[in-house]
Parts: sequence; structure tokens; C-alpha cells
Amino acid sequence: MNFLSLFVLIPILTMCGLFLSRNLQQIRVAVATGASLLLALAVGLVFAYLGERAAGNTAEMLFTASTIWYAPLNIHYSVGVDGISVAMLLLSAIIVFTGTFASWKMDFLQKEYFLWFNLLTIGVFGFFISVDLFTMFMFYEVALIPMYLLIGVWGSGKKEYAAMKLTLMLMGGSALLLVGILGIYFHSSATGALTMNLQEIARAHAMPENLQHWFFPLVFIGFGVLGALFPFHTWSPDGHASAPTAVSMLHAGVLMKLGGYGCFRVAIYLMPEAAKELSWIFIILTGISVVYGAYSAIVQTDLKYINAYSSVSHCGLVLFAILMLNQTAMTGAVMQMLSHGLMTALFFALIGMIYGRTHTRDIREMGGLMKIMPYLGVCYVIAGLASLGLPGLSGFVAEMTVFVGAFQETDTFHRVFTIIACTSIVITAVYILRVVGKLLYGSVVNEHHYALSDANWYERFSTTILIIAIAGIGLAPLWLSDMIRTSLDSVLAALGRM
Repeated sequence: MNFLSLFVLIPILTMCGLFLSRNLQQIRVAVATGASLLLALAVGLVFAYLGERAAGNTAEMLFTASTIWYAPLNIHYSVGVDGISVAMLLLSAIIVFTGTFASWKMDFLQKEYFLWFNLLTIGVFGFFISVDLFTMFMFYEVALIPMYLLIGVWGSGKKEYAAMKLTLMLMGGSALLLVGILGIYFHSSATGALTMNLQEIARAHAMPENLQHWFFPLVFIGFGVLGALFPFHTWSPDGHASAPTAVSMLHAGVLMKLGGYGCFRVAIYLMPEAAKELSWIFIILTGISVVYGAYSAIVQTDLKYINAYSSVSHCGLVLFAILMLNQTAMTGAVMQMLSHGLMTALFFALIGMIYGRTHTRDIREMGGLMKIMPYLGVCYVIAGLASLGLPGLSGFVAEMTVFVGAFQETDTFHRVFTIIACTSIVITAVYILRVVGKLLYGSVVNEHHYALSDANWYERFSTTILIIAIAGIGLAPLWLSDMIRTSLDSVLAALGRM
């Protein structure tokens, strides 16, 4: 068995362990063991991948394997990774691991919660290792389905409304995506041998340009709905606000990245001519996402809604950078996915911890928390500084790479929208500093808050790991950017940018 399949097998075995668990202690052992194994496997994969590249292996995808799944349609269970996939698998493993400890004190239907959480994990990891369109789409759906129950049962606030809205909008995007994938499948083979394999389709270069113009918008919008593409982003703030802590972490930190990854891996890679001609339309939409999301965050008073609209802005920046269709901007897009995944997971973890103590997320009802819970306060400041792009943290490296790459396009249209997108940095600073000042400093609004406790050991453990990862990318980004950059050659060749 190819060892990449362990990313799917470990969560399955964790679910089996959960079925056999009889008490809370056994449940915690099962989920902590599974999450630890996934993180160890992801770290091992990074070293294995870098070792293969250092040894001179120049294959587009490494550690590939393929098994026939459904012969009549030539569907295979095909797996493989490049530098971008490896980076996303590492991000997913970190957030699953920290999310597990953020849910350590889950006190309602613990077994069922972690069963659905692990099913969501299967979909995420399966999606990133797949190189077969059908298999990728199947794992994509596996990742979406558990969200309905995780929010509808374990969420808070208007959870039923949020769960239904999220499910309907993402399933609508999936319908568009399925039509696009079937169009690619039936029209992309030069030899007449129908295939779902991404590399085989890309090598064929057989889809007529007029068909690319039909199927590119379907695929890009289908994935873009999950990536919070304007105006299809409205499910995201409600879903974030109602989801339990670990689900918010995985939802914003990883699940939304499936959208950006899919736009890059499928839409642009397989339909490059349409990408070059139609990108301007989506640059306008993503530019709106970047600025609109940041402005919307300013007027919110709920901590989760502030971070949710911030995610709309940052994920819009990912799609914006991908659409620039050059090496620097695309490298920045992947680094932005990693940076946003880590810092938004940290934000949602901290918001959950604060809410668990104060029983409110309204910043008007809180103040002076730095003197009451200093550890959580310092962590929140670090997350905020990463979000507004402070040098030395991951946000600065990612956003600077995106904007430098975007400004490399010398025409007026691209330059103007790059400048517009750059204004989001200032807007982000406004809402981050506003929240930090209101939430952590000043006088204590509620006298009962003086009796609150600071972070527990498992909360400190999960937040420390996320902060180390954020600082690690900010201080030593070259190994990561080089790993990503060398994986862009095939896409850039298809776009004629080599």
C-alpha cells in the first residue's frame, strides 16, 4: 500500500477506535493518538519529499500510485503529491492536531462529535493526495457533508439556519463543479481513451478553447464558493459563527483552502487558455472579496463574525493571487493559504476559549481581559499581528509575495486592482487594533470576569504549536517557498509563462 493512503487510513482507524471506546478517557486517547500519527506522518512526508528533490527526482508528482476503481469509466484511486500538496497536508495535520486538543473538554456527545470530525478529516486529506478527478471530487464531498451535523448539532446561535445555508450553497457549488468535471472528462482526451487523471488530461491539451470558456467558469465558481468568492461568500460568516471551536478551526483553516487548491489544480491547470482570457472577470470579484471582507469586519461586534469576514478577505486574496498567473503571485497564494490557515485556526481557538469563560462573544461586553487572562491575551495579540502582516510572522511573508507577484503584471488593469487589494492591509490594521484595544485593554466591563481563569495545559499546548508554526514561516520561509515554487512549473508551462 502506498504510504500516502495512510492519511486516509489513520482517520478511519481512529473512527474504529472511537466505536470501541467506552468512556471519555478512551475517546480522548483514540483521537489524540490519531491526530498525533497524522502530524508525524505529515512531518515525515515533508522530509521525504525534500529528500527526493535533493536527490534529483524531477517528476511532477512524487510517491504516486494508482489502482483501478471502476473500469467502465476508467476511474482510478490515484494518489501523488508535489510541493503544494505536501504543504497543504502539513497544514491540515497541524490544525487537526491542535483542534483535537482545543476540543479536549467537549462535554456533549463526545464520541459522535469526534466520529464526524474524523470523517471530515478523511475528506480533507483524501482531497489533497488525489490526482484523479473523480476521487478528488468524492473526497471533496466527504469533507462537506459532516459540516451540516457538526454545526447543526454541536454549534451555537442560529446553528440550524447556518448549517442549512452552508450545505445548500456548497452543494450548489458542487453541482456546478460536477458539470465542469464531466465536461473535462468527455472532451479532454486526444486519443479517445477517456481518463480522469489530472496529469494525463493536462498532457493531452485536447479541449477546444471554446469549450474551455464554458467549463472554466463552472469549475472556478464551483471551487470558488468554498473559497468565499464574492458574491457566493455569505455562507461563510454564518457557518463560522455557529460552528464549535475545532470545527471553525478546520473549516476556516483547511476546508476553505480546498477551494483555492481546486481552482489552481483543476481550473487553471487543465484549462489554461480560458484562464488567461477570463481571469479579469474573477480578478474583479476577488478584488471585491478582499476589500469588502475587510470593511465588513470593521463593523462587526461578534468576535467570530469579525474573524469570519477577515477570512473572506484573506481567502479572496488567495484567489486573487492565483489569477495573476505568474510564479511569484502563485507562490504567494499558497503561502497565504498556509498563513491564513494557521492564524485563523489560532483566532478561532482563542475565541472559543474566551467564550467558554465569559459566555459572550460581543466585544462591547468585554474589556480588560489582558490583566485577567494574560496568556490568552498575548496569544490574541500575536494572532492579530500575524493577520495585519507584521514582519517576522507568516502574514507578512505571504502578503508581500502576493503583492509583489501581482504588481509584476505591468498592464493598468492588474496594477490598479493590486493597489486596491493592498488597501486591505490598512483596513485589517483598523479592525485588529480596534478589537485588541476593546477586548484586552481598558477597564473591565463585567466585574464577574475577575473570577475567570487563564488557559489550561491543553489550551496552552494547542495555541503554542500554532504560534510556533506562524513564527516559523515568518522567520524561515525560504524552504517552503522554494518547495512551492518548483511545483509550479507544469502549470506555468501550460500557461506559456515558462
